[in-house]
Amino acid sequence: MTVHAMRRPRIKPEHRAYRTVDGHVRIGSVVHGIGSEVRDPDGWVWTLVEAMDGTRDAEGVVAEVVRRHPDPELSAADVVQAMTDLTAAGFVEDAGAAPPAELSARERERYSRGMTLLRWMDLRPRESAWEPQLRLRRARVLLIGVGGTGGAAARDLVASGVGRLHCVEPDVVELSNLNRQTLFGEHDLGTPKIDAALRALRALNSDTTVTGERREVRGPADLHDLLTGDPDRADSSDRAGGSDRADSPDHSGSLDRAGGSDRAGGPDRAGSPDHSGTPDRADGSDPPGGSGGPSRCGDPSRSGGRRGGGPGYDVLLLAADRPAVIRRWANQVCLSLGTAWAEAGYRGPLVSVGVFTPGRGACWECLRRTEAERRDLRLAPGQDEDAASPRMPWNPVNAVTASLSGALLAHAAVVLLCGIPPVEPGCRFGLNLMLPGDGIMQRSARRPDCPACGTAPAVIPGPGEPS
Repeated sequence: MTVHAMRRPRIKPEHRAYRTVDGHVRIGSVVHGIGSEVRDPDGWVWTLVEAMDGTRDAEGVVAEVVRRHPDPELSAADVVQAMTDLTAAGFVEDAGAAPPAELSARERERYSRGMTLLRWMDLRPRESAWEPQLRLRRARVLLIGVGGTGGAAARDLVASGVGRLHCVEPDVVELSNLNRQTLFGEHDLGTPKIDAALRALRALNSDTTVTGERREVRGPADLHDLLTGDPDRADSSDRAGGSDRADSPDHSGSLDRAGGSDRAGGPDRAGSPDHSGTPDRADGSDPPGGSGGPSRCGDPSRSGGRRGGGPGYDVLLLAADRPAVIRRWANQVCLSLGTAWAEAGYRGPLVSVGVFTPGRGACWECLRRTEAERRDLRLAPGQDEDAASPRMPWNPVNAVTASLSGALLAHAAVVLLCGIPPVEPGCRFGLNLMLPGDGIMQRSARRPDCPACGTAPAVIPGPGEPS
């Protein structure tokens, strides 16, 4: 989108500029990662951002700046270049752009607040500020696990306007779930979670399509099956018992929610929020042997997260940690299909999400291995690594930590679908509730020795094998 293609270029309201005490122009708000400061010794940059108020076309903006600054050293080409730079940086929108016809007046009213948030975080020139919302509307998302993390993610995505969400969950609602799984109430006790979830989600937003099935993921083939299925034929919830391959809440190898399992150990694998019980904050550097520079999620040149078009889902969201190898299965299947995916969970006060795009940045296995090499537990001789991670009969969790992990998972979906905000894939980020300033940030470059995406032989463990 070029500035000359805009009917009425305007600085985004959220990016409104102001002048600093030293005469510079600060634009893009004071939010780190968005705002920029421009030197303006002659004052014409300030005139430019004031003139870009949505009342003039590009030629009118140029004429106004040149008129107010009749300096022979300031040419119309200089002003056009400055406008082009501001547009490329994501500070400009077209105030004259019509909203997409695909979005009804009802939808525009419903998502008006969300549109402005996305516009605020968006650093990419677009024909319309509604384009990201339209991408959400067209999206097809597969969610595995609808417990504490998954239920919160589903709720947030449906409220945000994701067009089609398919949920997979085998268990029933139990009393011990209700302290954290806020999608359910006491009236749902004993009910299959998928049935209760679909009722709640469909009541939340009738403008989205929410489907589901009661199903256990037993291996990579199940994930492949689900990801390549036709979303338009996905719903089995209206059949008696749904896809009732896991009709007992106590079945072996049950598919529990990320961090939401009541079983001992919880999501305690490398690549889960605790990683080793002491999540290191990566410094952002690539380890030796890494490849390339940063790439961004949500590239609009891609058709969502899928290779090509047709049946299938744009993004996989994994809110499950059982069987223990399910993340490795997801990584392998998504690599084979070219499907973007994210996984989230919690470990005590640590909450995090991992974001992955095949072929762009590290895969889950790359990140897991890099973090295993970085950590230093300082264990005494003879002690096992398990000593650094507390083992409980169940995972300590409440509605706050579960909902935070679900919100991060929904946020990751928006990142993958829209590229807003721009996030380098192949990373894990989150927060430590004990020390709010001590955020979790783990990164890795792609690894040639990775058995999943590198040249090392691939080995996919079964449900009972170590991950």
